[in-house]
Amino acid sequence: MGKSWAPSGCPHLAIIRIPERYNSVVSTATAPHIRVEAPTPDQDYTLWQRFGLGLITWGAFLVIRLICPTLRYSVCWEEGAAGSIRAKPVIYSFWHRCVLPAVYLCRNMGVRVMTSRSYDGEYIARIIQKLGFIPVRGSSSRGAVKALLGMRCAVEEGWTVAFTIDGPRGPKYVAKPGPVLLSKMTGAPMAAFYCAVENAWVLNTWDQFVIPKPFSRVLLRASRLVAVPSDADAAQMDEFHRELQATLGRVTEFAEANVSKVGMREFPLFRG
Repeated sequence: MGKSWAPSGCPHLAIIRIPERYNSVVSTATAPHIRVEAPTPDQDYTLWQRFGLGLITWGAFLVIRLICPTLRYSVCWEEGAAGSIRAKPVIYSFWHRCVLPAVYLCRNMGVRVMTSRSYDGEYIARIIQKLGFIPVRGSSSRGAVKALLGMRCAVEEGWTVAFTIDGPRGPKYVAKPGPVLLSKMTGAPMAAFYCAVENAWVLNTWDQFVIPKPFSRVLLRASRLVAVPSDADAAQMDEFHRELQATLGRVTEFAEANVSKVGMREFPLFRG
C-alpha cells in the first residue's frame, strides 16, 4: 500500500489578479474498472428539484449554443506545453469561473471531467454530457476516492481528464491536490489553462462565474506539461502542489492581460 499524502498549508499561495473590466449582473496496484456514472435518476429528487434541473440544464445548454459560436477564440501555449487541445492523455486544471467558454471550445472530445455529487454538480454533469464530455462523479468533499480512481482509469485508457480545481464550492482560486495525486499514480503530465473573456457578465457567485457576451474575444492560455514522479515523497508532492497553484495564477494573469489582442498577429483566431 502506498503512503498517503495530504497537502500541507500553503501560506504563500499565488494571488490571482483579475481586471475590473467585466460588467457585473444579477496504492500501485492496477486500479479496478470504475463505471462512469449516468446522471442521478429523477426519482431521487423532489418535483421542484426535477423542474429546476430541467430548466437549468436546457437553459444553460441553449445559452452555450447561442452565444459561444459567436465568440472569437485564440489559443496560446507556454513553451513545453501540449501544443494541441486534442493531445492526450493530459491532466488539466482550470478555475471554475471559466467553465462556460472552456466547455464549448473543448466540446465533443470525450474529455473526462470530475463533477461534484451535489445538486449543482448534477446539472453541470447533465450540461457537459450534452457537449460530449464524460462526467466522473465525486469531489473533494463527497466520493473523492471513487472519483479519483475513475479518473485514473480514464487516463490509463488514454483519455484527457480535467478538474475544475477550485470547485465545487471554493475557496476561489485555491487549487486542490487531485491532479498531483493523479499524475503520480499514472505518470501522465499535468497542465493548467485559463480562458479570459474580454466582455462578460459576471454572476454574484462564490467564483464570480463568467458568461461571455456575444461576439466577445476569448483567450485560452495553457501551461507547460509537468509530470509527478511515481516515487515522489510528501515534500515533493507539496512542492508540485505549490507549483500547480502558481501555474494557474500565471496562465490566468497572462490570458487576462492579452485577451484584447485576440485576432491580432500575435494571437490569431482559433480555427479548430
